Amino acid sequence: MQKCIWLTAILCYIVLSSSAQHFVINSARKNVNIPFKLVRNMVVIKLHINDKGPYNFILDTGVGIMIITEPKLVDSIVIPNKRTIKLSGLAEGEDYEALVTAPLDIQIPGVNSEGVGAAILKQDYFNLSGYVGMPIHGLLGYDFFSELAVKINFEDSTITVCKPHDLSKLRKMHKVPISIEEKKPYLETTITYPGGKKIKNKLVIDIGAGHPLSLENLITKNGLPSKFIAANLGVALNGPITGFISRMQEVDIGKYKIKNVITSFPDIDYAKRQFSIQRDGNMGIGILKRFHVIFDYSNSTMYLKSNRFFKNPYEFDMSGMEYFAGGENYQHLIISRVSPGSPAADIGLEKDDEIVSINLKPVSQMGIEEVDGILKSKDERALLLEIYHDKKYDKVILTLKRRI
Repeated sequence: MQKCIWLTAILCYIVLSSSAQHFVINSARKNVNIPFKLVRNMVVIKLHINDKGPYNFILDTGVGIMIITEPKLVDSIVIPNKRTIKLSGLAEGEDYEALVTAPLDIQIPGVNSEGVGAAILKQDYFNLSGYVGMPIHGLLGYDFFSELAVKINFEDSTITVCKPHDLSKLRKMHKVPISIEEKKPYLETTITYPGGKKIKNKLVIDIGAGHPLSLENLITKNGLPSKFIAANLGVALNGPITGFISRMQEVDIGKYKIKNVITSFPDIDYAKRQFSIQRDGNMGIGILKRFHVIFDYSNSTMYLKSNRFFKNPYEFDMSGMEYFAGGENYQHLIISRVSPGSPAADIGLEKDDEIVSINLKPVSQMGIEEVDGILKSKDERALLLEIYHDKKYDKVILTLKRRI
């Protein structure tokens, strides 16, 4: 999910005092373990701000500064010396407002902030809470990674942080050089396109992007692969980012070769955007979660070791539905889009229909992550759905189909 690429490209320049903004480990501890929850390929951690909370934040290497996406937090925490800025150029004839704060007191168990401020959106443009199915209050990026070594273990959902010189047990991990440019990590990789053509690409390493891989200039330079589907790829301030989904034959990261990778291709209008750092796309958590990952920004290095998820095949949604969690406690699953010609369209499902149950199990007892897993589980699998449509309940059979 490329939920805020356009926003963060501008916000990365709105910095209070870049050299002073970072996090430190409390007292004399050498390392700190922080639990996280992986939901819809989002790494969610809990933190406090100015002694209020806890709040749920998505850890996101694609973000230049801390962003508070939930405007109501302004009423919950005391934020002195904030100023209003205009975000322009993101949509025809429209300006968007955000508040920029003075340094906040941000506490993660065992870790505290020093000089870290935030940008607070005046409107929740992205509905991350509805997408994830739980309250989400913001995004935490570069400031968290800048002076700490950060290890993410996707097998036990634990983040371990330490000072870079205290890193240990690296002999079994593969060292990958990266560059830190305008507060974001980049790597160079070789991608094998359908047909066997190998091309070097410079990619943003973006654990806040739910997809495995996005290539932004492929359509204009090479055209689309022969097999693809149209899709909404994410959300920007002026609406959905449209494009296409296909597969790349292989992605090489150091010694690792990752096969048959689901890949997003933003449409030509998006690809024409000019980035201050020339790049070809981004690598998201769909690839990175197959590794134990250590980020060491201070030494321009990422360490990788394949985990038990490494050989899992890449699958995409087989229903043709996009949906979000709504209502009290996010227990209602509402369809936001149905792809033409998809299995969901074939049985007449429509935008704003509610999915009430799947195979007689209420979705309120499942969570959006479990629903995602079911809807990309097996080609030709038949599911019994209960749907609330036009003020009545219907039962329909949805037969999944591998579309890409």
